[in-house]
Amino acid sequence: MDMQAAAERSDEILDSVLKEIRPELRWTHGPTSVGMCDVTRRRVVMTNISAERRGSLLGLVDRYWRRSGYRMTAINNDVDFPAIYARTQDGFSVRLRIGGKGQAFFQVDTPCVQESEVLDSTSQATAPLYEGMELIPRPNIHSDFWSAGASEEAGGRS
Repeated sequence: MDMQAAAERSDEILDSVLKEIRPELRWTHGPTSVGMCDVTRRRVVMTNISAERRGSLLGLVDRYWRRSGYRMTAINNDVDFPAIYARTQDGFSVRLRIGGKGQAFFQVDTPCVQESEVLDSTSQATAPLYEGMELIPRPNIHSDFWSAGASEEAGGRS
């Protein structure tokens, strides 16, 4: 497997978990990183996830990854910044972590593979891409479900 094939597999992993989440989360592409022999793909969730809903999201993702045959490698139960980490059967490391203002970050790190060019993901983002911006903003999309209990200050509406 080369880096491009590993990046495409990473996209499949990310797309499959995001399709599993209902109601849908709106997300954008985070930066792709290329190392000496590995690739990291990211998805940044733009839906505001309230403190009251973070456990639901983590539990849903944990159950999906376990059903998919992933081995859980770590769980961070921090109240403000929880995270779960797992490894696929083919050696890809996956994680979901909650950051500031309830913003969720999905990441896949590939195993070491043959060096090659890596193209941008062809997965269709469900939120703006924020191209040309130095940083992706905090979550700014309201969901009646995922944002429930969150103040308007934290999430905003779109």
